[in-house]
Amino acid sequence: MSQYYEQNSTKSNVQDHDVIMRGRRLLDITGVKQVESFDNEEFLLDTVMGFLAIKGQNLQMKNLDVDKGVVSIKGKIFDLVYLDDQHGDKAKGFFSKLFR
Repeated sequence: MSQYYEQNSTKSNVQDHDVIMRGRRLLDITGVKQVESFDNEEFLLDTVMGFLAIKGQNLQMKNLDVDKGVVSIKGKIFDLVYLDDQHGDKAKGFFSKLFR
C-alpha cells in the first residue's frame, strides 16, 4: 500500500504549482514540466499552469529536480510573466527574441 501512496502522491505533487520568492534573490518553483531555455538574464519554464518567463540579472539555476518538477533560481529577479493564450502577440515576441 505504501508503494501505491508514493506513486499517487508523486503524481499529485507534479500537478501543484507554487512560486516562492525570497528577497528577489532566490526563486523556488514547483510544477515545472520542462526548462525550455535559460541564460543569465532569462529563464523560460514550461509549468503545469503555462509558460513562465523569468527575467533578471546574474540568474543561475541553483537546483533542478526533473522528477519532482522543482526548479530553484538565484540572482536578481526583475520580472515574472506567464505567457499563455491571452498574451498572444507578447508570447510570440518573447519566443522570437529567444530563438534569434
